[in-house]
Amino acid sequence: MTRISVIVAVAGPRESGIVEACTARRDLEVVRRCADLVEAVAAARAGVGAVMLVSDHARLTREVIADVRAQGVAVVAWPRTRETGEQLARLGIAAVLAPHATDEAIAQAVADAVGGDSAGSRGPVPTATEHDAVGHRGMVVAVWGPTGAPGRTTVALNLAAEAAHAGREALLIDADTYGGAVAQACGLLDEAPGLAGLARIAQRGTVRGADVDAAAIRVSERWRVITGISRPHRWLEVPGVALDEVWQGAREAAEFVVIDAGFGLERDEELTYDTRAPQRHGATLSALNAADAVVAVGTAEPLGIQRLIHGLADLADVGVREPVVVVNRVRADVAGSRPEEAVADALVRYAGIESVWTLPWDPRAADAATLAGRALAERAPRSALRRSIAALAAALTPATLVEAARPSTLDRHALSH
Repeated sequence: MTRISVIVAVAGPRESGIVEACTARRDLEVVRRCADLVEAVAAARAGVGAVMLVSDHARLTREVIADVRAQGVAVVAWPRTRETGEQLARLGIAAVLAPHATDEAIAQAVADAVGGDSAGSRGPVPTATEHDAVGHRGMVVAVWGPTGAPGRTTVALNLAAEAAHAGREALLIDADTYGGAVAQACGLLDEAPGLAGLARIAQRGTVRGADVDAAAIRVSERWRVITGISRPHRWLEVPGVALDEVWQGAREAAEFVVIDAGFGLERDEELTYDTRAPQRHGATLSALNAADAVVAVGTAEPLGIQRLIHGLADLADVGVREPVVVVNRVRADVAGSRPEEAVADALVRYAGIESVWTLPWDPRAADAATLAGRALAERAPRSALRRSIAALAAALTPATLVEAARPSTLDRHALSH
């Protein structure tokens, strides 16, 4: 009979009794009795256990749980109080026992954990009291684009502004960990805790709509902003596993959530580390995974089209199969006398993209909005660029996403005028 190896990281006087109850069973073997959480996580990384039994620890976070699960180790939690039990459940641990559970019941739960949900779950499933009880669940749109400044922030900012202009409660989140510029584009200071503050809340539990409301800066009556990290080296403050929870809170806080994501999609950490490592592009991957729609932005220059084509293939590799493709700065100077058709034909030929939204080259309107730190709807409401983005924003709604976000071949240039 194969015995299940158990790592025990339980604090308090009941630790000895729990260990005895586990060792008394033929199917369990306690391989580590750890003095603290750090030792327990190291043991899990070393591959010596199949189950980790923990009590409430000050340093137990959502990212630590994800780290242990990444090693294929199931997690069972025994809290010492009801309050800490609720906290552990909010971290995404499926097997959270009652504080008054007997030693034998705890040992049984450890035996049942292998092959159960506690090993396979990647994160918490929101309960009715946490998320579904809220009156609405907003739509999340992630705006992505390849390297080379294709205009991700401009598109993201104005999508949120147009949603607000149409009467929806909009929220713009800066999740670009390389060159986030949402605060500057909106004329705001970037000193607010913003996304990093929400990620810290997520590490310890559930992010609710009220938390997002408190972190957001109101730009207009129906439009708010969550600023990003102020320096690229702070990317560790916004791990993807924490942001998975942040997006849930954002859905509670707004009807239309726009995430300005970074360009990186690589998972190089998996190739260079034997154990789970922080993902440099975890914020972007988390945003794409959570989004109801992904807007992929490229530019009309030949190099921009090439980067977009390669980027669309990379998006498919990370699971984004049908992005809404947008080509920015479309003009005859770089794409010929009929630039919209040239762009669409290139994407059909080299990427198999049958539908594309085109945004015209309108530097006067874009520069005026940037200089004022305002949206196009405020600074250049009659500009061609504003009208095009407004039409795209109108299409990206839950009721019309399937039909309108994929225009027919005959209508695919409709936004260029």
